[in-house]
Amino acid sequence: MPDNEAEPSSAGGSASPDRGTSPRPVTEVLDEAACMELLATGGVGRLVYASRYGPVAVPVQYILDEGSVVVRAWATSTEEDLRTGIADAEYVVAVEADQADPEVREGWFVLVRGAAHHLDTEAERAPVIDATLAPWTEGEAENFIRVNPTSIWGNRVRRA
Repeated sequence: MPDNEAEPSSAGGSASPDRGTSPRPVTEVLDEAACMELLATGGVGRLVYASRYGPVAVPVQYILDEGSVVVRAWATSTEEDLRTGIADAEYVVAVEADQADPEVREGWFVLVRGAAHHLDTEAERAPVIDATLAPWTEGEAENFIRVNPTSIWGNRVRRA
């Protein structure tokens, strides 16, 4: 090979695009609309809050309902820590949801922050129970919590 030609796999050469290498993943910052679109499918996420013992992330079922996130959580994990005892005073919490495919290194996450409003009456709960927040187990005490977003952000990792 002449001295002025670069090896195809070297920095100065041009490697063939079909050599088994794929584009590197890129991070895309999601706007609020994209975040809400991802959350609209509902599913399983995490309710994150500061408990009396420190930070907690509890698995929950969630749905979107009229622009807010409604979660169904076990009462044993949330009841004491998310009640202020003061009328109209609500703790600020976060709801995190994600989906990832480790094999292809793609996925997304969304974090919603806002006040945790307990849905204590049957009238408040009825619309969301009918909208697929059915219990997974019988006999467990549950809390339904509406999180009215004050901030929403997320990222998607995908191949360029």
